[in-house]
Amino acid sequence: MRPRLAVVDDASLIRESVGLLMPGLEVVAALANVEELLRLAPEADLVLLDLHLANLEQQPDVRQGVAAIRALTGRYRVCVYSQEERRFVLAACIAAGAAGVVSKALPTARAEQLILEVAAGGTVVPQPVIGILEVLVRRNCITLLSERQRQLLHGRARGLTYAQLAKDLYVSESTLRGYWLDLSRSLSDSLRALTPSELEHALGLAPGDLLEFWPGAAQVTDWWRLDSGA
Repeated sequence: MRPRLAVVDDASLIRESVGLLMPGLEVVAALANVEELLRLAPEADLVLLDLHLANLEQQPDVRQGVAAIRALTGRYRVCVYSQEERRFVLAACIAAGAAGVVSKALPTARAEQLILEVAAGGTVVPQPVIGILEVLVRRNCITLLSERQRQLLHGRARGLTYAQLAKDLYVSESTLRGYWLDLSRSLSDSLRALTPSELEHALGLAPGDLLEFWPGAAQVTDWWRLDSGA
């Protein structure tokens, strides 16, 4: 049975095309904002959420970004579907409770594959965030990883494929994929537990650099407009 998907995106083209372009998913609701989704409360296995609901003139009071993710988690699994590329913004999505982040720039078939993975209970961590997590592990902000897990994280942070890693580590690709599933869940949970000050210290940022958009750190509406030079 196909996973049931609720799509929240203020672009009607995206809302109307996901079900057609991704036949492995059953779209049960396609809405322009989180408030409407919560009001209707459809039964869904996953919410595919646009990070930036940019139509502020028509939707001045809608929740978006971290606020939207946090409003949905606990009720739904959330997969962010966005053109956002800033690594600390993507990390903030995971820290806020998103089970995955998928880029709108990906080919449709690959995006569908990743969304299906999140719907099935997996965790999809973007490559830029994997790099952040690897730094946090090296600086002992995230601990309790085995040596093999550290090797896997190190390779993934450098963009190595499962085939390349399997050859280097003398294990099968399927074994590595299983390791990565468990590892990505553990790392995502660890990221959610870190404070902005801990991250700033580990990553060499100035105090307060993350306060504007890290989950729970501040109440501002324009957190997504910020850009970190780190």
